[in-house]
Amino acid sequence: MSGSGNDFIIIDNRNRVVDEGDLQGFIAKVCRRKMSVGADGLILVEESENVDFKWRFFNADGSSAEMCGNGARCAARFAYLNGISGAEVSFETKAGIVSAQVKNDLVKIKVPNPIDLKTDYNLELGNGAMQVSSVNTGVPHVVITVGDIDDVDVVKIGREIRFHDRYAPAGTNVNFISSQNDNTILIRTYERGVEDETLACGTGSIAAAIVMHYKSKGKSPVKVITRGGGCLYIYFEEDNGKFYNVFLEGDARVIYKGYLGEDALKV
Repeated sequence: MSGSGNDFIIIDNRNRVVDEGDLQGFIAKVCRRKMSVGADGLILVEESENVDFKWRFFNADGSSAEMCGNGARCAARFAYLNGISGAEVSFETKAGIVSAQVKNDLVKIKVPNPIDLKTDYNLELGNGAMQVSSVNTGVPHVVITVGDIDDVDVVKIGREIRFHDRYAPAGTNVNFISSQNDNTILIRTYERGVEDETLACGTGSIAAAIVMHYKSKGKSPVKVITRGGGCLYIYFEEDNGKFYNVFLEGDARVIYKGYLGEDALKV
């Protein structure tokens, strides 16, 4: 499935069809582009005693992550299409319960309230200090405002910040944003775990919207235009710097279904 350019392998694992023996290795192999299925991440949909389902989310390198906004939207539509839930969906993540509304290929999710918002502080890098902001939107994100979104070395700068001592040991995702107006942002993201630029990032788009609103007092919803050309909409309420009732809305498309051949796992 693809959520505004973020692509994911999704497996119905309610009957434990996935071998847990070398799960991280399996995920890293099938997420390889050109050599296997290829994806930004992998999602296992599993049984829950409390809500519609529980997920386990993994980055392309096989590492687990607490939350992924675009992955959550894809998982919600997957559950709806496969009879696991109705159009109103709730599921467990490491970041808390996520609720969603599915309407055709458009999915809107309610995400946990952002925490640890810090704006406009200096981060020492190899080429000098850079002013950044940061917030945790289920996973940690750094947000950097730039003039020309196309003239940014996302991988080089993003990787240096992602592994910076300030964010150790877990590391951080890194977003570069440019405002078109008070309520529209262009964004490029370096994703932890993918270790590269991705075409979209849901939690990164939320982080960008939160930081922009806090600094400029723009209105909800904020429109975020991703590198893949898709649009994500972030809705929220704010009270004295605290954000709540945060929603992420965008497309979640089924690209294909298939069987995994043994050759997909060959090195």
